[in-house]
Amino acid sequence: MADSWGSRLEVQLDGKTISPITSLTPTFNVPHTVLHSIEADNVGIIRQPFTVTFVMAIPAIATAVADLTELALTGGEFDVAVVDKEGDDWVFKALKFRRCFVTSAAPSNIVVDNVPQASFTVTSLDLGIEA
Repeated sequence: MADSWGSRLEVQLDGKTISPITSLTPTFNVPHTVLHSIEADNVGIIRQPFTVTFVMAIPAIATAVADLTELALTGGEFDVAVVDKEGDDWVFKALKFRRCFVTSAAPSNIVVDNVPQASFTVTSLDLGIEA
């Protein structure tokens, strides 16, 4: 593994980077309903629409926190993407959460040392992954 990562996750608004992401915890929900018939049980499944949500933390040191909080209040959308792919430090060649909407915001925590972090819970309507 490389000494330093050559890529990172970033929040992008209108194609411009507004903040790197400190941590990202995604959840992919792909529900299915088992299909039964008069003749037999478990004959198939009905796939329900998938949902993608994630919680991300960003440094609370710039206007990005204010921008994302405003997007939460106005229902605006943004993208999250892996940028500057170099080396072999990421599992995916490309990862992009598009049409993201903030559903919950905790603008910052209080810390004695290091940079405070703002936490946002987000829903993404479009997901692009290239392995």
